[in-house]
Amino acid sequence: MAGRLGIIACAGALPPALAEADPAAFVAGFEGIETRFAPDRITLFRLEKMGGLVKALKAEGVTRLVLAGALTRPRLDPKALDTTTMMLAPKVMSALNAGDDGLLRVIVEFFEKKGFEVLGAHQVRPDLTAPAGLIAGPAPDKKALADIARGAQILATLSPLDLGQGCVVAGGLCLGIETLQGTDALIDFVARTPERLRRAPATLVKAPKAGQDLRIDMPAIGPKTIASAQAAGLSTIAVAAGRVLLLEREATLAAAKAAGITIYGADI
Repeated sequence: MAGRLGIIACAGALPPALAEADPAAFVAGFEGIETRFAPDRITLFRLEKMGGLVKALKAEGVTRLVLAGALTRPRLDPKALDTTTMMLAPKVMSALNAGDDGLLRVIVEFFEKKGFEVLGAHQVRPDLTAPAGLIAGPAPDKKALADIARGAQILATLSPLDLGQGCVVAGGLCLGIETLQGTDALIDFVARTPERLRRAPATLVKAPKAGQDLRIDMPAIGPKTIASAQAAGLSTIAVAAGRVLLLEREATLAAAKAAGITIYGADI
């Protein structure tokens, strides 16, 4: 019989949605990283005290673990490191130079070696992922479908470089790619692109990197994405069906409908 579910909660709407699937889940977070949980629903730990976190998880009967939400790159106080974190720190520092995926893999490996089964959000709440086909708004026309295919090609080419999980395409031209700053920064950049360079309605394409471990850092869109897309004049948001999370689904779809923005689950 599977043991208790544990949720390592970081910023964003995903952790509370996962907790809804299992009210008995033990929710842990880190001091200095804001979450949407009430203080009595989450137990906070210092990043420098990973040993204490592991002990608490085991004391609570946790055997399955989900890493949820946006993980900011840690700022550690060297004087506060416990033995466990001190031994992990060199791997973390090395992984920081290998991109976000490298850092997340180190963290997953750490918990797995401590005996936890690490799950992805989609394994706990499959309904959070985007379905295939039209999700919201008008059906994409041939030009939009061509831009989706072009965006998928761009992301597949960039995947080995661990640059990001999104790009914006208009009329076959790439207006921007997602980097460390994230999707909102990409859309803001596109919003400031001169109209003379935007010869067609723009499409945001989101998909995991090739070979990405979907248990960690699965791409996601939510109401904030729709608001940014509307402000930037985007017409379509295409996401990899079954491999991108829809956060706050009802609010996201309602916002897309109100804005006339298409959300489409593509086979990419």
